[in-house]
Amino acid sequence: MRLAINIPQIDVFSDEELYTFCRANPELRIERNEKGQIIIMPPTGIETSFRNSDLLTEINIWNRKTRLGRVSDSNGGYTLPDSSMRAPDVAWISNEQISSVPLSDLKKFAHVCPEFVIELMSESDELSDLKDKMVKWIDNGVLLGWLIEPRKKQTYIYRAKREVDYEVVPFDEKLSGEEILPGLEVKLSDIF
Repeated sequence: MRLAINIPQIDVFSDEELYTFCRANPELRIERNEKGQIIIMPPTGIETSFRNSDLLTEINIWNRKTRLGRVSDSNGGYTLPDSSMRAPDVAWISNEQISSVPLSDLKKFAHVCPEFVIELMSESDELSDLKDKMVKWIDNGVLLGWLIEPRKKQTYIYRAKREVDYEVVPFDEKLSGEEILPGLEVKLSDIF
């Protein structure tokens, strides 16, 4: 379960205060929601960590071949247009997006939204919370997102230009990077 806390003496952390707070507490996995609340998440189980590493590898291999952008892991924080700071399990951001961000901003929680994210449901996550988070990713500029639910062996695919909130794809079907990550195909039954 995630815990959202308020810091009484500070109504809302500024970007700099949030960065300082995170640096002072490196053992914590911290995000900030759009209301300014600090969210502290427990670490994942080792099995989830193994799977997250596999997913990161798949996206990295594709990206090394195409050289279309950069890939970040769950330690990379993005400050989004709604003022939240989120760290997806895997994210991809195009070279064009990166070129618009000052180098000094890349050293902290950059004010930019990745085009692609993966959220991998862990033992401590609630599916409804992650579905809400995926909608917020899309609302902030993500073009394609995969919410992976290992227990049910299915992936919820979120798209920016959508007629429905998401599409559900079983692990034995290939996932596509579509036009966002052209040529990327991942079959989760090979990983899970």
